[in-house]
Amino acid sequence: MIRRPLIVFAAFVFSLIVSFALVSWWTGSGRVTQAVIGGPFTLVNQEGKSVTQDILRGKVTLMFFGFTHCPDICPTALFEISEIMRALGKDADKTAALFVTVDPERDTPAVMKNYISSFDPHIGALSGDAEAIARMLKAYRVYAKKVPLKGDDYTMDHSAAVYLMDRNGTFVSTFNIKRSAADAAADLRRYF
Repeated sequence: MIRRPLIVFAAFVFSLIVSFALVSWWTGSGRVTQAVIGGPFTLVNQEGKSVTQDILRGKVTLMFFGFTHCPDICPTALFEISEIMRALGKDADKTAALFVTVDPERDTPAVMKNYISSFDPHIGALSGDAEAIARMLKAYRVYAKKVPLKGDDYTMDHSAAVYLMDRNGTFVSTFNIKRSAADAAADLRRYF
């Protein structure tokens, strides 16, 4: 007597599984997809020259999004990236680093050039108009929000991940700079 309800229940579960599989196959929703980070951009470097995503090709690149008026996170990240470049020695020439502004209102190419002069020369800076920066932030899935302060002043709230891009300009993963520079450099060498 108990067998019949179990058989009915098993048939019901089996039909649900088959139905789900068919709907997933039919709609394509059963496919595993990966979030895409990156894409085309046209910005301006610290020299005032227009650059595109092609700047990422040829070298392993670390990218960090921040702003020059940042009180601590941005200068600390750029210092740590500078230390990694120093630890790479001659291999630093096989890499690049880009500091991309999230504050195009204040971070002109001249301001960016002056700011990055305090860090390793392998670090370049990118700025641009508000629309171009907004498109890049969206493509790279970077959070950035203007936060008003007293008077007309403001700061920027933003994500602080460092992106590792391969020699083709393709996103690999976020890169941990919160470790010894020697360990980070050894990890970075794996992508040459």
